[in-house]
Amino acid sequence: MNSRYGDNNRNKKQYGKALRKSRCRFTREGITYIDYKDIATLQKLCTAQGKIFSRKRSGNSAKHQRMVKKAIKRARYMALLPYN
Repeated sequence: MNSRYGDNNRNKKQYGKALRKSRCRFTREGITYIDYKDIATLQKLCTAQGKIFSRKRSGNSAKHQRMVKKAIKRARYMALLPYN
């Protein structure tokens, strides 16, 4: 028997797939400090125009996103990354 409130529960459940929370790339690798001299890593976190990717786009945690921001700004100041 279908009730008007019972059918909505079926849509909310995920059958067959367990939802796994993704973790920050720096947390997964155990990195505690993001160095401004590591240009290869910092370039992956910037657009071609030189803008820093958001946390949602890069998948970083808040703590590591702050460290990334500081490292990118230091690298720009040292002329390792362009300002654009």
